[in-house]
Amino acid sequence: MPKHSHDHRHHGEGSELSEMELRVRALESLLTEKGYVDPEALDTLIDTYENKIGPRNGAAVVAKAWSEPDYKKWLLEDGSSAIHSLGFTGRQGEHMIVVENTPETHNIVVCTLCSCYPWPVLGLPPTWYKSPQYRSRVMIDPRSVLKDFGVELPKNTGVAVHDSTAETRYLVLPMRPEGTEDWSAEKLAGLVTRNSMIGTDILSIPGGNT
Repeated sequence: MPKHSHDHRHHGEGSELSEMELRVRALESLLTEKGYVDPEALDTLIDTYENKIGPRNGAAVVAKAWSEPDYKKWLLEDGSSAIHSLGFTGRQGEHMIVVENTPETHNIVVCTLCSCYPWPVLGLPPTWYKSPQYRSRVMIDPRSVLKDFGVELPKNTGVAVHDSTAETRYLVLPMRPEGTEDWSAEKLAGLVTRNSMIGTDILSIPGGNT
């Protein structure tokens, strides 16, 4: 895997918003008291990423790729353009690469130096994503990290680790669960989890029912 240059000067990056809500509210109070921020504007920002974006945008991208072969081809060739065509744009989502999970290769994403993360498609980053333990262990022994998430891969399935940078973010296209051939894109999107698009989850039909 080629090495990437990390220029992690994210001026104004709000990755700390992924911490517990009490810390967010404490910061909001401090900034409001000093007159630096409008509390209503901050509430709107937090609500947008927690409830309106979350992983829903990414799930819509995945479901469309599963449903439309031409879109899937475009997504894998030019992730940025394909994702932006659905209106999912914004800071930290400018340059996207989409990698596809297959029976031969399982992909997992990390940012080894900080917490570069595709906010426009996945919303707020989970706390574990930026933990030193995850960032170091996944590069050394990704299979053990996956096992911590309950994912045990067949021995003949390789693992590819993708290191996000300030210039490039990754989105994993998970394998479509069996038994969903006749499902609508909307129903398919309901199966997609945030972790599956980072690479720490494998999707299945809940209860094995269609």
